Amino acid sequence: MNAKETLDLISKQWCDLNDLRKLTGLGKNNAIKLKNDIKVDLINKGYLLPSRFLPMNEVVNYLKINISYLQKMSKEISD
Repeated sequence: MNAKETLDLISKQWCDLNDLRKLTGLGKNNAIKLKNDIKVDLINKGYLLPSRFLPMNEVVNYLKINISYLQKMSKEISD
């Protein structure tokens, strides 16, 4: 995935397992484990979550995705 595709993906409100796999490049089993780790972390912080989704902004924070860098790279690609 390039920077623009990543920005398009993280602009969604909710993250499902397929989105998480695209962002991380993990296989299904490891992505499920990561999703569960993030979900437990959020539940411990007091979040109430739907069963299949995670808030995308929390996934971005958890994965430490540098949005400003992606925006810069996306702009350079389109120029």
